[in-house]
Amino acid sequence: EELAEAQARTEKRLEELAQAQVRTEKRVSELELALRDLAVAQSRTEERMGRLEAAMANLAAAQSQTEKRLKKLITDHEETRKQLGGLSAAVGFSLEDRAFKALPELLKKDYGLEIVDRLKRGYLRDKKGVMLEVNIFGRARKNGQEVLIVGEAKSQLTRKEVDRFLRKKLSRLEGTAPELFPVLVTYMIRTPDVEDYVQRKGIVLYYSFDF
Repeated sequence: EELAEAQARTEKRLEELAQAQVRTEKRVSELELALRDLAVAQSRTEERMGRLEAAMANLAAAQSQTEKRLKKLITDHEETRKQLGGLSAAVGFSLEDRAFKALPELLKKDYGLEIVDRLKRGYLRDKKGVMLEVNIFGRARKNGQEVLIVGEAKSQLTRKEVDRFLRKKLSRLEGTAPELFPVLVTYMIRTPDVEDYVQRKGIVLYYSFDF
């Protein structure tokens, strides 16, 4: 009986072991499927990473081309500014040259000013002794009184340029001569109120067609 009972217990354990083996095999099978799915997912991920890397390389190349074009655009813009600056300077010098010839007669006729030294462009010492570039200047006399003519030529005159002339030229030259005689010369004014503004500031205004 004991041997029979032991045999029964052994068979029961063998059955339990067989069931455990089935479960283990099932889990191994599930694990193999999961590993295959993981391998497929990994392959897709690597493929996507490859496409992403290619896209980033293309983006980097496009960015490099954009930067090159931007640098060229900046260079072209600077060159254009230089050319415009040179053209503006040439126009300004041309207007000044005409003013040098025409102003002595106009100032004498309109204001009784007798030019002592010819009008020119150059440098004057301001009230602090600092050299100041002046577009148009020259010494003159009126009723025996010495007058320093100080002028500037602008192709298109604005209120802002009038204020700059007052601040950067006339105010710095105050006291360097018995009297300053300010003159502005232009081809045209930017807005109609500029002419009245110039007159209110005590500045003489001549247009190029006055020459």
